[in-house]
Amino acid sequence: MFGIRYVKSSPSHYLLQYRNGRIVREGTGLAFFYFAPRSTLVSVPLTASDVPFMFEEITRDFQAVTLQGQVSFRVGQPKLLAEQQDYSLLPTGAYASEDPQRLPIRVLNAVKAQFRALLQEMDLKQLLQGTEQLSKAARQGLAAAASLTTLGIEIGDLGLLAVKPNPETARALEAPMREQILKQADDATYTRRNAAIEQEQLIKESELRSELVVEQKKRQVRETQVESERVILEKKHQIQTQELAGKVSLEHKNGELVQLQAENQKREADVRAYGAQVLVEAMKGLDPRTLQALVMGQASPEALMALGFQTFADNAAKIGEFNFSPDVLRQLARKGG
Repeated sequence: MFGIRYVKSSPSHYLLQYRNGRIVREGTGLAFFYFAPRSTLVSVPLTASDVPFMFEEITRDFQAVTLQGQVSFRVGQPKLLAEQQDYSLLPTGAYASEDPQRLPIRVLNAVKAQFRALLQEMDLKQLLQGTEQLSKAARQGLAAAASLTTLGIEIGDLGLLAVKPNPETARALEAPMREQILKQADDATYTRRNAAIEQEQLIKESELRSELVVEQKKRQVRETQVESERVILEKKHQIQTQELAGKVSLEHKNGELVQLQAENQKREADVRAYGAQVLVEAMKGLDPRTLQALVMGQASPEALMALGFQTFADNAAKIGEFNFSPDVLRQLARKGG
């Protein structure tokens, strides 16, 4: 009523009241009545704003890249911004100009200009390998950019989310790396195969060494067996030699014994022959009947009986009949049995 209005600002807005070109009130979180026909209210937001960006630039080696990221900024000096930009409020509470909506565009233009200046000194490979250094350099450059400092704007953070070359260039850049990765994969495969081959060789060598040791043990066993058999054969040969020597010695002894027996028998025969010769020489002059009587004197009863029967037989023609008594036949039968 009568042009008196009430205004209340939040702590995140810096409110200024101008009257006749001079500041009569300023600050955050103000609440007061003012006379609208003679007052101008200016409200500058103090909150930090995050603005995404994506634009294309050219590197020093004339390669097009797309930069994608986000910049964070806030108004650090609201009075300075209010002096250069129109942040005045209408009675409805809306801004009287489009300057508040254009502020993010101004910041993005400054970011783009900063990146353009940096990329003119970098090749594509340097850019792709140093995005963090590029972000840091751009952030430092924006902090001192005159287009922002004159407006009292402070840059909070600047981050690059992606740096993308065009697809053809990307494929060309990926080719060496892809080949290198494939080569590394092949090298890893060859290394694994070589390791497997070496391991298999070690296993085979170990098996061969084990077989060699076993064969050596077998050969030692065979040599020991052969040596044992040789010793046994030598022992048998020695025993056989001793047996043969014993037999030869025994045969020599037997030969000597036979020779002695033959000599003794010869001597005995010579003695008997000599005795018989002497006996014959002694009996040459004896009568036959005397000689018979001498012989009969030393004969046994059976010989005497046989001689008697022989006499009977010789004179059978002269003897007509000869009778034997039962006692004589009994005696002869007993002698014959």
